[in-house]
Amino acid sequence: MPPAGAEYRIRVRMTARAVDEPHRTASQLELLFDLTFVVAVAAVTAQFAHHVAEGHALNGVLPFLQVFFAVWWAWMNFTWFASSYDTDDAPYRLLTMVQMGGVLVLAAGVPAASDHGDFLLITIGYLIMRVALVAQWLRAAAEHPASRRTALRYAAGITVLEGGWILRLVLAEAGALPSAAQVPSFVLLAALELGVPRWAEREQPTTWHPHHIAERYGLFTIILFGESVLASSNGVRAALEAADVSGTLVVIAASSLVLLFALWWLYFLLPSGEGLSARRHASYLWGYGHYGVFAALAALGAGLEVAVEQTGHGVAASPLAICYAVAVPAAIFVGLLWLIHTPILADHVLRPIVVGCGVAALLLLPLAAPYTGAASVIAALAAVSVLMVLITFPSVSRFCRLS
Repeated sequence: MPPAGAEYRIRVRMTARAVDEPHRTASQLELLFDLTFVVAVAAVTAQFAHHVAEGHALNGVLPFLQVFFAVWWAWMNFTWFASSYDTDDAPYRLLTMVQMGGVLVLAAGVPAASDHGDFLLITIGYLIMRVALVAQWLRAAAEHPASRRTALRYAAGITVLEGGWILRLVLAEAGALPSAAQVPSFVLLAALELGVPRWAEREQPTTWHPHHIAERYGLFTIILFGESVLASSNGVRAALEAADVSGTLVVIAASSLVLLFALWWLYFLLPSGEGLSARRHASYLWGYGHYGVFAALAALGAGLEVAVEQTGHGVAASPLAICYAVAVPAAIFVGLLWLIHTPILADHVLRPIVVGCGVAALLLLPLAAPYTGAASVIAALAAVSVLMVLITFPSVSRFCRLS
């Protein structure tokens, strides 16, 4: 929606929105933007589930993390810009829609990138998004002189690094980039991408809204939980196509839902908006740390899909591997949730002892899979997650009293 007090017009001057703007919520355009990422996340999850089912989960981890970084970073760039400069006029909407088109191109390139390391379509999708984003930053520089230096730094940094991604693709296509250099070059460019906001905002920070950012991250988290539910549903469908309903299928499907509900509960117990408002300086760790949180949720969806699917027909992955494909992402999610929220919250909501014991239990339980089967282990993982939620409630009450 337009800034408070403004009527919708074809074009309005782009200025920074107030940090303490009341009742700031996600706009309809932002919700539509997020929907395009449903396609990209679904493609990434499906490809990783394929690797897990074939028993090649470890081989699929690196391509999964690379492709998911591309998806996450594209979402990040728009989200933080919009929190500061959303004018919601016609030029802003059109440029945002161009970025949506780039997301869909990126999503189309996920299978080739995951299976063959072919990043052609992903790079093209990124180029489309980056051209529109740079145009947004240049507009901010022209129309909001107070933040011109920051906006121009963003535009310059994004442009230079997009050139780096294109150069990497050209060298790879020409065979001039050795296979041993492909991962290091990706890591280098990704690290430089992460450095652009720190460099750009060193002198003139943007006026992002803490509660708006917390809501936007929460909405993307819901999308990822939704993808996990969808992945589990796909697993149920595949299992039913090969066999009738069995007790094992019911146990794993029900436990998968309970596990997802518990992890959702843990995430939304944490008052991120209040924490970011009080400690804006810690926003980088919180914002960047969500890459691991989001990637863990996407990987969890893949693991749950295979866990459900294997009840109907055989898959190459062993029960131990399948259970770890569920337990490891769940443990990473819980551990990172505590890590990234500790610097922004004055009091521990997730207590370290609860997180430590919970993570240890999640990582140890799959060792029983060869003896008890996957169903009992998945049920135990769900039970541990529910127990963490129950133990955390007193901490939440105490935090609310202190606030």
